[in-house]
Amino acid sequence: MYSLINAALTSSVFSAYTTFAASSMLVRTVISDVQNIGSQILPAGVQEKILFKLGGLLGSRLSPQITLVIDEYRGLALNQIYESSEAYLRTKITPSVGQLKAFKGPQDTAISLSMNKGEKIVDVFEGIQVTWEMISIESQKTSFDYDNLLSSEHVERKSFELRFNRKDKEVVLTSYLAHVMERGKSIKEQNQVVKLYSLGSYYGDTELNHPCTFDTLALDPALKKEVIDDLDRFVRRRDYYRRVGKAWKRGYLLYGPPGTGKSSMIAAMANYLKFDIYDLELTSLQRNADLKNTLASTANRSILVIEDIDCSIELKDRLDENYDQNNQKLTLSGLLNFIDGLWSSCGDERIIVFTTNHKDRLDPALLRPGRMDMHIHMSYCTPSGFKILVSNYLGINNHKLFTEIEKLVAEVEATPAEIAEQLMKSEEADVSLKGLVKFLQDKKIATSEATVEGEKVVDMILDGAGNDQKIEKRRVKKNTKKNRRNGKKQQ
Repeated sequence: MYSLINAALTSSVFSAYTTFAASSMLVRTVISDVQNIGSQILPAGVQEKILFKLGGLLGSRLSPQITLVIDEYRGLALNQIYESSEAYLRTKITPSVGQLKAFKGPQDTAISLSMNKGEKIVDVFEGIQVTWEMISIESQKTSFDYDNLLSSEHVERKSFELRFNRKDKEVVLTSYLAHVMERGKSIKEQNQVVKLYSLGSYYGDTELNHPCTFDTLALDPALKKEVIDDLDRFVRRRDYYRRVGKAWKRGYLLYGPPGTGKSSMIAAMANYLKFDIYDLELTSLQRNADLKNTLASTANRSILVIEDIDCSIELKDRLDENYDQNNQKLTLSGLLNFIDGLWSSCGDERIIVFTTNHKDRLDPALLRPGRMDMHIHMSYCTPSGFKILVSNYLGINNHKLFTEIEKLVAEVEATPAEIAEQLMKSEEADVSLKGLVKFLQDKKIATSEATVEGEKVVDMILDGAGNDQKIEKRRVKKNTKKNRRNGKKQQ
């Protein structure tokens, strides 16, 4: 009985397979006839629809359409094809597009339009028609934070779907996508807007509207030229870095008192290179692994900024006797690996800028070349820096008070921020500069008085130490005499 059932089942399966194979051959024959005859009689659009329906009977392998999915991100890395496609498609918007997104920043002169989700754009390249569709999937992501508390965040996954005829696959994947990438890059460079990204407790971006440039930066001309030359040398050395086996990155340390223009220097670097800025808050990171995720999420041609590195977080070295390797908190070793370890090579043309008010407080391991390659001292205002500031704020290059002010600036420790504040008090040059003279004179007097008071304190300390020494000498002398008298009595 069992063998009879097996035989019946085998016969049924074989019969079904034979029927399916015959149907498949019939459909394939019909498809072939449609392709041969239809190309001469049927319009291309009608022919594609027939082939699409027939292809569905045999699966997607015979469908005349191919869909290429271009995601915005792959893991944490931004997809450059998506970025270029987004810029390219803005130039292809036609009245047939039903819904658009509009945006205008504070400094923009025109409104920027982009596709909304679900909208389609048809493009033609070398006689080939392709269709783009904007896809956006929104969801809520729930996870546990570092305090083991449940948190939820809004997540949006964006992508483009590019559809084209199967016979055009080679042209689309080579020539067309290369055209989109090149055109998109050109559009971005023409409308280049430097962006400021926040990395840490808050993730977001905005346009960097900081107007500072190297021309307006109150910095010694020789040092300014040195920085510009170093940046120019860095960006043109892609092949050089590859040849010598180094990651294409460079580190800068900006150090000096508060108000000496460290943030303005960063803005000038970004505006000069047209690099986006990523502002990293170390205090918001809990583990060394967070540094790796942060680095992977930054784009090429960017500046990663870590401000006040000396006081933003207490970093423990692995050689520290209190270091616990099982405790996965952020450590100095993790930061060092982040700067010049293997993960630092996952990207090109990146700059890391550290700032501090106290260079002497930094661990020597952070200061070495490869981590902080160039150390830039942001000092108090100099006479040359004053001339740049007065030109910026008052629009003048000469005045009868310049000689006196330059002499005072050389004698007094005043930051560029303090000088700028005095120059902003009046738009009239005479009034503004007289106020600056008084400010510098008062600062000079206060500094002199503080110096005198300091010297008095030092003298008092030295005098006190001298008196203590005299008292000690008298005590020793007295004890010596007493010991001698006692010695004679014993004899």
